[in-house]
Amino acid sequence: MDGDGTQDARGTQAGPVPRPAGPPDMPAAPPMPAAPPRRDGSAFLSWLRAPRPEAAPGVWRFGHRPRAAEEPEEVPARQLLGGALIAFLVGWLLWSLLQNGYLGGWWILPLELLVPDSWLGSDSRIGNALLYNGYTLLVALAIMVGVGRLGRWGDVWRRFVAPRLRRGEPDRPAPAPEDDPAAWPQLRAAGAVDAAERLAAEARGGLMRDVDHARIARAWQGVRTGRFPLSTFTAAVLQDGSAACPHPSGERDLPARHARHDLVTGQVRLGTTADDPRNPYSYRGAGLGLGPDLLGTSLVAVGPAGSGKTGSLVRPLTESLCLHALAGRAAVVVVGAAGAGLGPADAFDVVVRVGNADSVYDLDLYGGTTDPDEAAAILAEALVGDLDDVRRATTVLARLLGPFRAVHGRFPGVPELRRLLDGDLGPIAELRQALRESGQESLLRELDARERQLGQPGDPGGALADRIALLDRPAFAGFFDTSGLSRPFSLKALDHPVRVRVDLPERGHADASRMLARLVLAQFTASVTVREDRSLFACLVLDDATGVVTPEAVRGIQRLRSSNAGVVLTLRTLDDVPRPLRGPLLGATGCRMALSGLTPWDGQDFAEVWGKEWTEARDVTDRQIIAETPAGKAVHMLRRVITGKAPTARAVTVRQVERERWSASELAHGVPPGHAVLSLTTVKGEHAPPLLVELRN
Repeated sequence: MDGDGTQDARGTQAGPVPRPAGPPDMPAAPPMPAAPPRRDGSAFLSWLRAPRPEAAPGVWRFGHRPRAAEEPEEVPARQLLGGALIAFLVGWLLWSLLQNGYLGGWWILPLELLVPDSWLGSDSRIGNALLYNGYTLLVALAIMVGVGRLGRWGDVWRRFVAPRLRRGEPDRPAPAPEDDPAAWPQLRAAGAVDAAERLAAEARGGLMRDVDHARIARAWQGVRTGRFPLSTFTAAVLQDGSAACPHPSGERDLPARHARHDLVTGQVRLGTTADDPRNPYSYRGAGLGLGPDLLGTSLVAVGPAGSGKTGSLVRPLTESLCLHALAGRAAVVVVGAAGAGLGPADAFDVVVRVGNADSVYDLDLYGGTTDPDEAAAILAEALVGDLDDVRRATTVLARLLGPFRAVHGRFPGVPELRRLLDGDLGPIAELRQALRESGQESLLRELDARERQLGQPGDPGGALADRIALLDRPAFAGFFDTSGLSRPFSLKALDHPVRVRVDLPERGHADASRMLARLVLAQFTASVTVREDRSLFACLVLDDATGVVTPEAVRGIQRLRSSNAGVVLTLRTLDDVPRPLRGPLLGATGCRMALSGLTPWDGQDFAEVWGKEWTEARDVTDRQIIAETPAGKAVHMLRRVITGKAPTARAVTVRQVERERWSASELAHGVPPGHAVLSLTTVKGEHAPPLLVELRN
């Protein structure tokens, strides 16, 4: 196929596929719209200057307040407040007794022992007043400190008063220029003072957005790595300000946002970690944020229909990755059923509507490659990857694709490939004659080998013909064209910050949709591992991965982490994955999510991969107390009449036991609606244990 994706356009308009954001020496972008009206930039500056402390994997860092690693022993609120009140009353009583002289004059004795007699016998009323009032104040403070420590007033302050005062804290003063991210200190340090002043002025004037800040920071990273000269970057910023180094689409934001994003850390907020004893104390109540550092290890989410996979996970992640693409940081491909709610069409550069006659774009069946062997491997994985004869199918396709391309200069379309695979010798004879006429007799041995294989036991040609026939339908008549009449898109374009959505025709073509999903996954794993620029994060989001997971797909997912790429797979149940591949799939993905409504047998697979941990088990035993004296028996009888229970003595045994982090039963029945259990791994190897999170908050 002639199109390799680099000449394709965005959305439903003509134009180039987006390239990385860079200075003006890059290809010209569409003209920017008129600048928005000038407004106050205080909201943007507050967002940019907000604290983002380092945190554990998955913690939403924007405005995060770190907590202790271990849960402190917390006194119940009623007991704490009661103790504080009683201590206050005791202190008040003691002070009243001292003031009224009920305790005698012994409390003056330390003053008489430490102060010279000349001071005590002074005739100055002012001096005596200051001396005795000061000593009285000192005693009062000592009583207050004593009863405060006794009544735990500090704990009362930290638990009930301080959190309410924090809500009314005044705005923090503006930081110094060398510490202010809005002043662009990194540009100033490199000598680009004028560019930094221009950007700072636009930030104060409300002309800069979070995507602009992230995009210019990405372009500056290119300057630091030597991809772009400093002079070109500075000229672009001085000319266009916050609109410099634009995305080739010319867009600076998405049409609408449905989730909270922080492009400084690259995170999107998905919910809140539940305040549950099964979660580590440092995570409880913290926001849950995912970014490329976690998606780079890939994510698999399992939950039944209606559990929130699309709305609570896929849609926010897709939106976040599209924002990263506008900032020149990422390339994203989203695959799902038509009408699945993956985002509006104008939020993407390329929308491929397979089976829709109004689609501007076609899908390249061969992944944009010109190598027959590579094309055969990708197509065989898509057609029969869920079967056991992928290697032989690759050989059969290679023996046909090579000669066909040598004669026609292109790969066969779907009808032509079906005729070659059907077992009819007529098309092969025509291809043989064309090879002779073009002087390429060396390729005749490929056709000879294919003819010898026809009709033999184990010939995968029949299975290939049956699968390719699923695409040789009237609904797909205008698709997968190789003659150059359509506008094919291939995943070779993932070298650029492109946003792609592929709509599959699941209604009436479920088998074909699964086959096309395997095709996109195979092309993705083959393309991203050979990219020249791996600083661009590439991510494939499959809204429904039913029938997509194959042995080769699992091996491809394992290779993505080193290529700065990842995949997001959602499944209704692990039964949609062959039994031998369930463990390897969960092992190949660093992030695993079990949503509410999981079946116990699915929960068992998650429980096994999450393993066990040592925990403290407390065994409580109540032993009845036997009274031996008449008085004791009378007391026990009275106690039984009052409480209704026999007197017992409680014995507590504490021991260390190894238990599953989350059992299959807990995953199936203990996860509330709208919640999920999620474990995380970063590309650097940091781990987060399985966390109970609320996706609706």
